[in-house]
Amino acid sequence: MPAPLVIAHRGACGYRPELTRSAFRLALEQGAKAIEVDVVASADGELVVRHDPELSHTTDVAAHPELRERLRTKVVRGRPRRGWFAEDLTLPELRTLRGRERLPRLRPVSAQHDGAEEVLTLGDVIELVAAAGDVRLVVELKHAARSARLGLPLDELLAATLERAPRLPGIVVESFEHDALDLLAARGLPHPLVALIGHEPLIDHLTVRYPERFARFDGVSLGANLVTPRTVAGFREVGLDVWTWTLRPENRFLPRRYRLPGSPFGRYAEYWRRLQAAGVTGLFADHPDLAHAVLGGPPGVGVPTYS
Repeated sequence: MPAPLVIAHRGACGYRPELTRSAFRLALEQGAKAIEVDVVASADGELVVRHDPELSHTTDVAAHPELRERLRTKVVRGRPRRGWFAEDLTLPELRTLRGRERLPRLRPVSAQHDGAEEVLTLGDVIELVAAAGDVRLVVELKHAARSARLGLPLDELLAATLERAPRLPGIVVESFEHDALDLLAARGLPHPLVALIGHEPLIDHLTVRYPERFARFDGVSLGANLVTPRTVAGFREVGLDVWTWTLRPENRFLPRRYRLPGSPFGRYAEYWRRLQAAGVTGLFADHPDLAHAVLGGPPGVGVPTYS
């Protein structure tokens, strides 16, 4: 069985705070041939790499008295959220923030690095990955419709960022919001587009029954709960590459039958091999070294890179 592409999910975020320079560098040291980043927009239209527009869980923003007045309650995905939001801060203000581990109790080793590194832009990560050589960068557009309503359209900001980069690695763009991918396709963006398909049960079971709906994209990335040989084969039959997310060894992220009471990690290797056996060609992992040890690689497979 060929080894799949291991995609370092927000860098090696099982070991360092996610989306920090050290997380990306460690992923490269562990042999990752692809790195994933999430992007949101700042008030002045820069793309910054954060998982969420609300910043209090992954940065030290609450410790900045000069930003106290920016505390807001906003609606994100239909729910009220109180905190500090990227779209309310300029890039210079965001640069004053330092990354923090999002899951400190679960990942105390990573939390030891809290406060050490500044928030990065997508341009920063493009430069880092391009310098690494044969490594691709997977860019996830977060909350694209919400950002557009705020006057910060991610498709435009991404196109501008890529155009002004001195050099690019192989780029793949993904999103749960497939309309955002359609906008990029309409722009003629010369990079593969991957449709993320999540955990929402009613949507998912309809979606995976009709894979031809996604034939306009280059690939799909399925929540691991959706991965079966039949589902993967259906997408492959309409010409789509298939990835899955997210490989995490901790018990709380594993299906119950793979958990080991009394141990921080469960029977993750068994579970990951089951996903591999279903035929996926790419897997997102928080611990790239563990994924390579279990699955093999790193090979040059998966969604093609277009120049």
